[in-house]
Amino acid sequence: MSGHSITERRSPSRRRFDSLEQEAYLSLWRTYDRLKILEEELFAEYGLTAQQYNVLRLLRAAREPLPTLALADRLISRAPDITRMLDKLEQRGLIMRTRSPADRRAVLVSITAAGRWLLDQLAEPLRQCHRRQLGHLRPEQLRQLIDLLRLVRSPHEPDGSHWK
Repeated sequence: MSGHSITERRSPSRRRFDSLEQEAYLSLWRTYDRLKILEEELFAEYGLTAQQYNVLRLLRAAREPLPTLALADRLISRAPDITRMLDKLEQRGLIMRTRSPADRRAVLVSITAAGRWLLDQLAEPLRQCHRRQLGHLRPEQLRQLIDLLRLVRSPHEPDGSHWK
């Protein structure tokens, strides 16, 4: 028998999580899931996914066409099939793809006027969604959360990440 007492082996924290790291990770995952539900409901009203919205947001901020791979690198979460996602956005007239004049193999992606208009329509509903998600926290708590999440993420970010 191990050197642990019966009380230690049966404590609730020992049964629910293998470690503090596991508890923290699962807490992040559960939080993400709860917050994501609110965002998915909003984006569904506009026929978008969160990833598609992120593509449009990045393209608008870039102010010039981006190569497909550079766009994929800037996404908040990995998009294994970015080509298919771009196909859907292009079919809706929200983006446009062209060949690079400098390198005909490279595909450049830009946002269209319809894509900008959709982002404008989403702006206030998305602000309200974020308030529903995190508005119960004070500004200093939000800053602390942002700083802690950056610290957690930092050893796992690719070099040159725009999320620093």
